[in-house]
Amino acid sequence: MSVGVSLGDVRQRMASAAGRVGRNVEDVELVVIGKGQPVSVLQQAFDAGQRIFGENRGQELASKVGRLPGEVRWHFVGPLQTNKVRLVRPRVELLQSFDRDRLIKPWLRGDDRAPPALLQVNIGMEAQKHGVPPDLVLQTFDRWESAGIRLNGIMAIPPLGRTPEASRPYFARMRDIADRLSVRLGRDLALSMGMTDDFEVAIEEGSTMVRVGRAIFGRRPTVGWT
Repeated sequence: MSVGVSLGDVRQRMASAAGRVGRNVEDVELVVIGKGQPVSVLQQAFDAGQRIFGENRGQELASKVGRLPGEVRWHFVGPLQTNKVRLVRPRVELLQSFDRDRLIKPWLRGDDRAPPALLQVNIGMEAQKHGVPPDLVLQTFDRWESAGIRLNGIMAIPPLGRTPEASRPYFARMRDIADRLSVRLGRDLALSMGMTDDFEVAIEEGSTMVRVGRAIFGRRPTVGWT
């Protein structure tokens, strides 16, 4: 199946999921994850109408930016090492994975209008995953905004489940956190949750941004992304 056909299938599945709960699919952004994929493959997605792409490795992001048309909007979606901030910050419109205090200083260094970010929530309280514990999100959100980080919302990766439905309770809790934050702050917030295996459930539970790669590109090539 071609990239264009796969992309169209994902968009149709998004629309169906939104329709099931009375939402407008236009309120849900699709971030296509290009991890491990060569630029030529990402170009096919661009040619099929995709404009938002996400990467989770600083060097891979830096290599790809500039090799796709200027209309592409880049997100960084993975754990960001402080020594890779210099690669990521100038190239993205959104950091989806702001996960710890140590990122504040390097992300704001120079203060030349650093891109906004999403606060990453460790919704399943998994030791191997990054993010803020759910019970500390509200106070951490306030503290990071007070430090100068522009936070547009929250994101999470739920524990791996055997079925998409296994993610639903985690997505519902994320929606509750986002709703409480939104009321407290008096503004709408982005809610980034849902990937290839569970993005339809995520949309049903209120996601405004899904991150999909494998459903569009298939398995990552073994030869790398150059």
